[in-house]
Amino acid sequence: MVRQDKIRFGAIIHGVGGNISSWRHPKVASNQSVSLPFYIQQAQKAEQGKFDVAFIADGLFINEKSIPHFLNRFEPLTLLSALAVSTNHIGLVGTVSTSYSEPFTVARQFASLDHISNGRAGWNVVTTPLESTALNYNKTIDQHPSHAERYQIAEEYLEVTKGLWDSWDDDAFIADVENDVFFDPAKLHTLQHKGKYFSVQGPLNIARSKQGQPVIFQAGSSDAGIRLAAKDADAIFTHGASLEEAQKFYKKVKTAVADVGRNPDEVKIFPGISPIIGDTIEEAEAKYQEIVELVSIERALAYLGRYFDHHDFTQYDVDALFPELGDIGANSFRSTTDYIKTYAKEEGLTLRQVALREATPKTTFFGTAEQIADLVQEWFEKEAADGFIVAVTVPDALDDFVDKVVPILQARGLYREQYEADTLRGNLGLPFKESRYVTQSV
Repeated sequence: MVRQDKIRFGAIIHGVGGNISSWRHPKVASNQSVSLPFYIQQAQKAEQGKFDVAFIADGLFINEKSIPHFLNRFEPLTLLSALAVSTNHIGLVGTVSTSYSEPFTVARQFASLDHISNGRAGWNVVTTPLESTALNYNKTIDQHPSHAERYQIAEEYLEVTKGLWDSWDDDAFIADVENDVFFDPAKLHTLQHKGKYFSVQGPLNIARSKQGQPVIFQAGSSDAGIRLAAKDADAIFTHGASLEEAQKFYKKVKTAVADVGRNPDEVKIFPGISPIIGDTIEEAEAKYQEIVELVSIERALAYLGRYFDHHDFTQYDVDALFPELGDIGANSFRSTTDYIKTYAKEEGLTLRQVALREATPKTTFFGTAEQIADLVQEWFEKEAADGFIVAVTVPDALDDFVDKVVPILQARGLYREQYEADTLRGNLGLPFKESRYVTQSV
């Protein structure tokens, strides 16, 4: 069956890069992660390519082993507010943790971003895997919630946040100057939430936005993450290891969405890809090797350790098979650590091979622009993705994608020529988010 919708793209902007040593590349400025002009240039380039989203990831704990981008980077909502006035169409999505923040504050921040951007805000909901984050929030490590409890907290957190976003009906602020009536009291709704984890009275002190509510992205791929996404997410950011794995995940999520009574077409799935594009295969390989040569095994082991709550991999023989780790990593980036353990065992890889692969990933999306376009089309048409989040592994990768791959997809009729709407929801093909009170009154 031919799909009637179009492919969608987001760009994750990573400053000096998600690679542990990419900051050393001669084309990378060492201050890129805190350079507003750099972020503006990247967001505007993505907008030139008619991307749906500029995506800013985040984390709340660092140590001396963290990758350089994590050591010195902007807080997402502050940055996205600046990008809102430097762009006109692209959606603005930022990561905020439900484990280490308060619903009222976050609801207010994203509602403000949604107004500042005129309906283009989105929230990437994460539960914060790193146990050591607790140390930055007046807690001890043993107070960091378990994987299961983090998702229980997140579910209630989203219930509260969405409730606060519905504090006012869309036409509540009537501003009747003649009769001295600023708002209609009948259109104000106080939440009065009292739950297991949160007690929040409300109402929120800002109106609903042009798109109703900010778009909810969710980045967890574990069973608990999929359950949360099926219930609450509008879009899912996941990793795409292979076409077959992506197809399985796509089907699993869409089925879970249908099982809770939602329309599967209204939850978009975006695997992350890191395309390396050359005019020839040899040129693409040369670009990749430039990055590989910047990474030492010591740096690679430190990078790998972060996924496993900064486990010390230097204690093992790097040329022996990847070690048996038991439950290490189960309370951190669970879906990622489970995936690493699985492929390492199935492929019989050494610790060195795994560490270097994770530090310098060579994804499936590698080759000429035509080959990348073929892969994007195949994944889309074979229901492995609704769109893709494009990450930059090598310098100029976003420019290459926008300038060389996008025109091919447009010529094939698979990708938009112009934005269809003036909100993020509209461009994602999602309906306006009606207030629960409108729904209740019908």
